This record gives sequence, structure tokens and C-alpha cells, in this order.
Amino acid sequence: MASNKMWYTLALGFLLPFSYAHTDFFTSIGHMTDLINTEKDLVISLKDYIKAEESKLEQIKKWAEKLDKLTDTATKDPEGFLGHPVNAFKLMKRLNTEWGELESLVLKDMSDGFISNMTIQRQFFPNDEDQTGAAKALLRLQDTYNLDTDTLSRGNLPDPEHQRANGNMKYFEYIMAKEKEANKSSTDAEDQTEKETEVKKKDYLPERRKYEMLCRGEGLKMTPRRQKRLFCRYYDGNRNPRYILGPVKQEDEWDKPRIVRFLDIISDEEIETVKELAKPRLSRATVHDPETGKLTTAHYRVSKSAWLSGYESPVVSRINTRIQDLTGLDVSTAEELQVANYGVGGQYEPHFDFARKDEPDAFKELGTGNRIATWLFYMSDVSAGGATVFPEVGASVWPKKGTAVFWYNLFPSGEGDYSTRHAACPVLVGNKWVSNKWLHERGQEFRRPCTLSELE
Repeated sequence: MASNKMWYTLALGFLLPFSYAHTDFFTSIGHMTDLINTEKDLVISLKDYIKAEESKLEQIKKWAEKLDKLTDTATKDPEGFLGHPVNAFKLMKRLNTEWGELESLVLKDMSDGFISNMTIQRQFFPNDEDQTGAAKALLRLQDTYNLDTDTLSRGNLPDPEHQRANGNMKYFEYIMAKEKEANKSSTDAEDQTEKETEVKKKDYLPERRKYEMLCRGEGLKMTPRRQKRLFCRYYDGNRNPRYILGPVKQEDEWDKPRIVRFLDIISDEEIETVKELAKPRLSRATVHDPETGKLTTAHYRVSKSAWLSGYESPVVSRINTRIQDLTGLDVSTAEELQVANYGVGGQYEPHFDFARKDEPDAFKELGTGNRIATWLFYMSDVSAGGATVFPEVGASVWPKKGTAVFWYNLFPSGEGDYSTRHAACPVLVGNKWVSNKWLHERGQEFRRPCTLSELE
């Protein structure tokens, strides 16, 4: 009875809902790594409990084997056995003392240490919201990346290299088809055909489908003629003194809107410092509610974020200065460096970084105008998924640790560039860390920003 009670208590500890557990674990792989250590500690505690139970059962087993032999001998000739005074004394002693000690041993609860550890650790367990969020993430990954249900249920995710290879093959086939078409038509006819084709594809496909295709590495529409306009270069920030002798590597990712990537622009040491500063502060990422104007969580943004100021770390200050030098934009009116870590199937569905005309008060409390440009650092490689895609134009920018991408959200007139609508694709395999800087209009009036057209 006591043993049954012990196991019931143990099972109940696992099955009771954890009402005071932490929430939103599923939105950050960085925070989920803490759960690995928690579970490892519980496994060690459980193994200690098993050893204690085994030791207890071993003692009981030895007692039973000894008594089994003794009683076999005694029952063959009870009077003769008890005729020996020592045997008679031992019988009295066993029944009066030793069987009571055995009863205490059987009733002894060896699970106290394990249950105590469970009670302590349970406050750090995920809750129902986390489990549901992780389950929805699997469905999202299945839909976005066209994963087979049986394959996914067995835990066999596609080979990351194979996934990218599929996208590259389709892109190669597309390029070859366009090359053949180009050989059969004049230059003017080709340009007209390209425009009509792009408009037709853009209008026909709903945004969700374009978004998912781009996340899979499909549907890239840049033609050979447009590709020839993309270059790589060494860039000195319009002859910025810090970069004249040591220019940075830069390459074009897309032409309209113009997106450029800076290579080897943030070191591994700087990345680790930023992550260490951000991790204790990570909280569920929020979005602006257009109706209330307040920040709120949303199912279409699955990540955790933290904000870092330049004054709190020389590394963050140095990063801010680097962004200012290379963009020519004043960072004193920019928002703090936002660090984000994506969770299970982490994503941010298509959105604009700038405020539209129907959101005049989006950044009113900042008093710095609209978001003129976006600078995005990739602080980790992602094995599969996690691309930054622009559904309106068909651009896909893949994460590469140590690089950063930059684009303008506003035209020189101050009007929003709607082609910059973008999204962060779900992370299929891996851990995605990014940090971004949103630069605002205020403070740029008398500066000479490094316009992307100057980079051609």
C-alpha cells in the first residue's frame, strides 16, 4: 500500500498542471537551451532515486533469501530446531525486532530527494501555452516547407543542404529558360516581356503563397539582365576616415528595392557579447496594434527580443558608430539596438518597418519621425529556413553569420516604399539570432547619407 502511494505521488507530480511555470519558452531557442540543463538535472536526480530504490530492494532481497533457507530447515523438524537454545533465541529476536526493522525499510520513501528537486524545478517548466505554441510551430513548418506528415512525425527533417540545392536547381532551370528566350527576341521585346511576366506573377499569386515559396527558395524572379547590374565592392563609407585604409566588403542582394549586404561586418566576439547582454532580458517580441497604438504579442511574430543602449557597453556603442559611418545616417535618433532570438518555427510574417499613412501616431512618442532605413545583422548561421524575404519583389536574403543587410524604407520624398514589405521565414533547423537598428528621419536633415544609388 505504501509503495503504491509512493508511485501515485510520483506520477501525480508529473501530471499536475504547472500553473506557475514560465511562459513563452517556445518563442526563443536561446531560452529553451536552459530547459535542456533543467531536464539533465532531473535525469541525474531520477537516476539517484533509482539507485536508492535498487539498494533498498537489494537489502530486502537478501533478507528474503536468508529467511527462505532458514525457514525451510526449521519447518522440517520444528521441535528439533527449537531444541537448540540459540535457534529459539534468534526466532524470538527476529519476530520481535528484525521483522519490524524490515517493515520500516519497506515503508521508507526513497523519493524525497527526487520529489524535492521536481518541486524546485517545476517553476521553470513550460506550460500549456508553450506546448501549444510548439505544436503550432510544427504545423507552420509543415505548411511553409511542404513537409510530409509521416516524415515530420518521425523527426526526419530535410537535409539543409538538399533544401537549398532544390531551390538552386529550380532557379538554374529558370535562368536557362530565360536565356533561351533572350536569344530569340530583341532587347526591347525582352524588357517588355520581363515586365509583363513579373506583373502577371505578382498579381496572380496571393502574398501568403509568394511568401512560402520564397521561404523554400522557390520563385526567384531576377533575370540575367538584372543580375548583371548587381556587383560586389570594397566600400569606404563615402571616404569615411575610419574606412579609407580598411574598406569593408559589400555586395548587392537586390536592385529594386536596393538591398546591400556587408560582409564580415561584426566579429564573433562582438556577437557573443551582444547575445550575453541580451539573453537575460529577452521577452516575447511585440508589434504595434494599429487600433490601440499599443504594443502587443501576435501569433505571426514568434521570437523574443531585447533592447541594448550604446551607453551600457562599449561593444554596442562601437556597433552603433559603425552603422552611422557606413550609412551616413545619424544614429542618435535611431531606436536602440534590438536583439532577437527566434523560437520553434520562429517567424515574423510580412510587415512594413515604416509607419503608413493610416498609422500617423505609430512613432509619435519617439518624436523622431518615421523609420527611414533598416540595418539588420545576422548573428548566426541557420541550417535550414530563416530567410528574410520580400514577397512584393521576390527577393530572398539568407542568413549568414557576421554579415548585415541594409535598405531604405522611405523614398527621398518621405513616402513609404511599399516594395520593402518583408518577412522572417520560419526557422526549420537551427538557431537564429539577429539584431537590427531602425534609423529615423529626424537628424538626417543636414547629413549626406550614403544613398544606395551611389553604390552602383
